[in-house]
Amino acid sequence: MVITRMSKLRRRPGQSGFSLIELIVVVTIIGILAAVAIVNVKFAARKAREAALKDNLFEMRKAIDNFYADKQHYPSDLNELVPNYLRKIPTDPITKQPDWDPVMEDPMSLENGMSSDPDPNNLLQPGLIDVKSKAEGKTLDDVPYKDL
Repeated sequence: MVITRMSKLRRRPGQSGFSLIELIVVVTIIGILAAVAIVNVKFAARKAREAALKDNLFEMRKAIDNFYADKQHYPSDLNELVPNYLRKIPTDPITKQPDWDPVMEDPMSLENGMSSDPDPNNLLQPGLIDVKSKAEGKTLDDVPYKDL
């Protein structure tokens, strides 16, 4: 009986391993999965930089608003926000530079109307009301970086 069992477990000489077709199918599937993964990783890094840019802009704008709430005038530049409102001026994750495009308030413009600020010295100085990115190009959502 032991001999008959052993003979059933043995393979014939031409039946060992995988066929060439099976190997080609497996390699093709692995190649397709690798191509999809590389594309996703490429866009994941860009998406992370865009999310960091949006967060940096949000934090700087919040610091500008907090500065205005405390002092009733806008800061003259971003450096005035450090260290009380920001620890440091963040770098733009797209350009990798701490260089931002400031949007200044014009205190004498007609579109602002009359100011309710009682201090006449604050009316003479333009203030930083917003910041924008200097990066060229568009986000994955097709929005220009300078419009974020």
